[in-house]
Amino acid sequence: MKSRESWAELYAFEVNRADNSPLFRQLYQQLRSAILSRRLRPGTKLPSTRELSSQLGVSRSAAVAAYEQLLAEGYTSGRRGSGTYVSSELAEPVEGNAQRGKRPVAAIKSNATQMHSIGDFVDVTVQSEERPFNLGRTRVDARTIDDPRGTIELRKTICDYLQVARAVRCDPEQIVITTGTQHAIDIAIRALPGLDKEVWIEDPGYPLTRQALLAVGAKVRPIAVDGQGIDVGRGIKLASNAVAVFVTPSHQFPTGVVLSMARRLELLAWAREKNAWIVEDDYASEFRYGGRPLASLQGLDEGERVIYIGTFNKALFPGLRMGYAVVPRALLRAFVATRYLMDRQPSTLCQAVVAAFMEEGHFAAHIRRMRLLYRDQRDVLVAALESRLGADLTVDPPDQGMHLVAYTRRGLSDVAIERAGRQHGVIVRAMSRLHVAAAPRSALVLGFSGYPRQMIGPAVESLAQVVEGALKSSP
Repeated sequence: MKSRESWAELYAFEVNRADNSPLFRQLYQQLRSAILSRRLRPGTKLPSTRELSSQLGVSRSAAVAAYEQLLAEGYTSGRRGSGTYVSSELAEPVEGNAQRGKRPVAAIKSNATQMHSIGDFVDVTVQSEERPFNLGRTRVDARTIDDPRGTIELRKTICDYLQVARAVRCDPEQIVITTGTQHAIDIAIRALPGLDKEVWIEDPGYPLTRQALLAVGAKVRPIAVDGQGIDVGRGIKLASNAVAVFVTPSHQFPTGVVLSMARRLELLAWAREKNAWIVEDDYASEFRYGGRPLASLQGLDEGERVIYIGTFNKALFPGLRMGYAVVPRALLRAFVATRYLMDRQPSTLCQAVVAAFMEEGHFAAHIRRMRLLYRDQRDVLVAALESRLGADLTVDPPDQGMHLVAYTRRGLSDVAIERAGRQHGVIVRAMSRLHVAAAPRSALVLGFSGYPRQMIGPAVESLAQVVEGALKSSP
């Protein structure tokens, strides 16, 4: 036993059976909190799942599920034949430090006074007033004009969902309904202060985020992505005083890698120290196939430096045009005012439908069905690519998301394959185009969620013909 004190604190944990949250979630949250606050030190050996379940009077399956989630998110590591240990790669704690916990709040308030004056001259609350003689109201529906953030019913439902499914720290007042992730990113760019200074983006990364930043004159600094996600240390070295970073930590676009726990904590520590903002695009978080969805980066944030963005357009269907943002309180007024100036408010009718869909349990059932369907389609696509194109492509099956990456071999050009593929009825995306400053890698980005399973085999055959043609024409 490495630390009797840590064991004693561990055994002091308890579960609340009156709580509606699952027992494994309670165990996971308590263990995570103890690890982040350093009550459980790096390298500490945790008790076996059998010991933990016996001590707390819960089923062993609950303890196993909690340990699996901690392992998947990088809080712990497993040693074959030895047990489970607290990871030694985590940065300094972001919880439990009273002095550090107070510092960012004061800094945020100071920043708020220097923000765009948009939140000061636009009164976004008066529009919903029903009293005479307000403007723009009709007799058809007394609720036609509503809060620019969205209806309180939908915001409460989203809040409940995010707290349970994504470990997001929020209340309904912080949630703003948008038409999707791109809309939310655009609002964030307009509402954030100081974007005339440097901003980090992932390299390779989502091109529309980069284009939106360039459109407002931001000084974009591409930061390389490796197997652990965005290289935070390199970002600090290249642009330590950047005012914001835009990241896709749960399923990096396009590579599909997950931002490691060590780098998550490093990124939060940098943002806290520099009073910078983190925009977390969680665009495909619902679809994880190797276990439960990973907790959000925002859920680790003690200083309210993270804008969390999600969407229903991928979870349900693109034509819905509905997403959301969880906004730090210091940015909320500017964010809501910007949203109001762009589009007044979201559709109350669509919001009512989505809120009812979620409250009645249909959304959770839909996600469960789609996970099984998309996992099957991923596996079929991987098998077909490896069988037909194994000599030419190295396939990287993802644990999460709705696309995969296939790296080319034998000097094949992903750009040439992308162009030729369109002529053969196959749409693939050249990943080399998505690099900015980092050395490009030739790879194909293929979606596996948007078409029937029976189309996969014939489409791979068409892609194989394209690749064969590219090999013949290559020097």
